[in-house]
Amino acid sequence: MEVYLLATEQEGPVPLDALRASFATDEVEFTPDEDAQGFVLRADSSEVRVRLTVGPEGLPKFNKAAYSGSPEAFARLGKARAYYHLSLEPGGAQPTLPVFEALWAVRTLLEHVPGVLVDLAAYKLHEPEDVVEITELDFDIRDHVHLHAVEVTEGDTPLWVHSHGMEKFGARDLEIFHLAEQDLLPAESFLHELCTDLAFGQGPALRSQVGTSEGQAFMVVPSEEARANLLGVPLETFEGHEGLFLTVVSPLGRHNTSQLLAPYRERFSQEPEEQTESMRREAQALLPAFLARFQRRGLMEPLTFLVRAPFDTHPDGNKVVENLWLELMARDDGSLVGKLVDGAVHTTEWRKGAHVEVEETQVNALALSREGRALDESEIRALLNAERPM
Repeated sequence: MEVYLLATEQEGPVPLDALRASFATDEVEFTPDEDAQGFVLRADSSEVRVRLTVGPEGLPKFNKAAYSGSPEAFARLGKARAYYHLSLEPGGAQPTLPVFEALWAVRTLLEHVPGVLVDLAAYKLHEPEDVVEITELDFDIRDHVHLHAVEVTEGDTPLWVHSHGMEKFGARDLEIFHLAEQDLLPAESFLHELCTDLAFGQGPALRSQVGTSEGQAFMVVPSEEARANLLGVPLETFEGHEGLFLTVVSPLGRHNTSQLLAPYRERFSQEPEEQTESMRREAQALLPAFLARFQRRGLMEPLTFLVRAPFDTHPDGNKVVENLWLELMARDDGSLVGKLVDGAVHTTEWRKGAHVEVEETQVNALALSREGRALDESEIRALLNAERPM
């Protein structure tokens, strides 16, 4: 299956000697094609085939209505003269493995040629710095799938939300019907969780009641079955979406999932300003003792120090402030350096696992955990009181 295109302005192939040196590892077998216009990478149980073509003949139309990407990515794509086609066999025991082997191949090629990556399955464009982040940071399914909302009926719940991009993991895409406008963000959060499970080969069994991470029950059913009892949706709705999906339904098989999404709505509810300010004042009062304890922690001590701070995100170009937790790694002249525990929920601007730096004055909440167990407020105060001067 052809999954990715690397579009570049450089028409000629990267010299084989340069590629052979770049892929020279014990884990990867590099085999060039006889005509030097492509190569095969074999690693463990995965195989990635790469083939170079010149000119746009036979390629899909990369219009902005179908593909998501930055203006810079579309500009690079418009200047492309040659394309590296990357194909893989989806699925297997570790469905993410061949996908990441292909992405590492792209990253290596980008060390030799300028370009932009096209995800043909998810209709996404990725710039070189995106590829670096995707391959280095924690897995984020939002890098690999695209969710599409379509109004298909009248009334209060007219939306059909479905994914694109799961094919490359050897799985069907997901869909869910009868959603309202206010359900979109919660539905995205739920579907991203379910897509992640499928990408790692841990999806739910068909037609069996399972629970979400929030404890809500649902089933997944093949779309050819689930759509049979879908009322009020014309058949022409699915033109251009003839592929097979997995449909999310209630435990009774109905297209009524409002209750399923209820806990996910809370993730997008705005924290009251007075609560944030109260937490900020308390955190700032405890911060000197918190940082003193952090700086004298033992090398093997099972304590994890967490701080929360505001980060700007820009969904659809609009500024939204999200409070994100980071695991504290270092302190540097009034700044704190840490690793994000969770990424931003609205965009991938701030990714889980990314190293970030915040001013100490920005911290609006503190937390501590010991051996994976979060300490309660009284335990934190008892621990930090030992740092106060007598």
